[in-house]
Amino acid sequence: MISFSRFTLPNGLRVIHHHDPGTAMVAVNLLYNVGARDEHPSQTGLAHLFEHLMFGGSANIPSFDAAIERAGGMNNAWTSNDFTNFYDIVPAANVETAFWLESDRMLGLAFSEKSLEVQRNVVIEEFKQVCLNRPYGQLGHELRALLYDVHPYRWPVIGLDFSHIASVSLADERRFFLSHYAPNNAVLAVAGNVTLERVRELAEKWFAPIPRREIAPRTYPAEAPILSPRRKVITGLAPQTAVYIAFPMPGYGHPDFIPCDLITDILASGRSSRMFRNLVMPGTLFSEADASIAGSEEPGYLLLSGKLLAEGPEAEAQAEQLLLDQAASIVSDGVTPRELERAVNRFESNHTFSSMSFLAKATQLARAEMHGEDINTIVARYRSITPADIDRAARAVLRPQSTATIIYRPKKM
Repeated sequence: MISFSRFTLPNGLRVIHHHDPGTAMVAVNLLYNVGARDEHPSQTGLAHLFEHLMFGGSANIPSFDAAIERAGGMNNAWTSNDFTNFYDIVPAANVETAFWLESDRMLGLAFSEKSLEVQRNVVIEEFKQVCLNRPYGQLGHELRALLYDVHPYRWPVIGLDFSHIASVSLADERRFFLSHYAPNNAVLAVAGNVTLERVRELAEKWFAPIPRREIAPRTYPAEAPILSPRRKVITGLAPQTAVYIAFPMPGYGHPDFIPCDLITDILASGRSSRMFRNLVMPGTLFSEADASIAGSEEPGYLLLSGKLLAEGPEAEAQAEQLLLDQAASIVSDGVTPRELERAVNRFESNHTFSSMSFLAKATQLARAEMHGEDINTIVARYRSITPADIDRAARAVLRPQSTATIIYRPKKM
């Protein structure tokens, strides 16, 4: 159990706190309800660019990193299709520095041409490194474009093309910031050796004066179901041929979300999983095989994948069929109580151990608060899943007529 307290400021900022006297540090985590799904199709990658811009200095603080380092702390951030998260770790005695810094950049960025130019170049180089010069780097773009026609999930967090980032202006930066980075669109989670009274005092001092802002509505259309299989063959930087098969699935909070997560664990987590025993252990076709979910807020996908020991159309067709057979076996045969228990045990173990540090607690508390849920009920929800729930989700999701398949071949040199 993770003990916590919560309160909401008049400007809409939700604050959640966990007291951990066993550490000398404090984590201050700020989760914004903005991600790549809030971008326009003609200007993608903007949320990721803002992850970088937020470290470029605010109106009053020219260097965020320098200020946090002087306080003996460190900081970092991440962006997803759904959220943007910033966190600071500081000695408990200097916790006010983190409140001061985070509140100041929420209040207003520097909006300078110099900062924008520097961060544009950083993000463009990251795009080239991650998408153009890394094995299987095209997968995110190709798979999402195959799965989605209208929803903003059709591009990855880094954006459709680095030309979109190159074209961002100061006016674009200011508009996006004012439309999303506001107290009424964020959750502040604080965990560590700091009392609730101190957190309330600092939140009211540094964040309460920031005015609410009008948040840009999400007006994009829902994605239509895939009614027939989609597939694409691509070549690129890759050491071996890989096959990826995606099944559209519901988003977070849907009754089938947790069963789908458990299905991927049953299929591919550990050496006792079905895909390892049936596909990898024989050592004839697959060097590795995996299953995962996108874990997105809105309808995402369940992905089966395998890297092949052989090349050519015959090996690809055989690999694709074997992956589909693994999905079909869940539908036709169901899962055993032992398989389900092992998957839930694995989830509980991972969840428990990943929640031990004060930083992990702050991050997970922020996400739970954003979802409007109690973090202490998550394991119980997984424990409540039955084989019948798995069967229902498998029949709804693991439909071969609704797949999006990528065959990723190495480029011939």
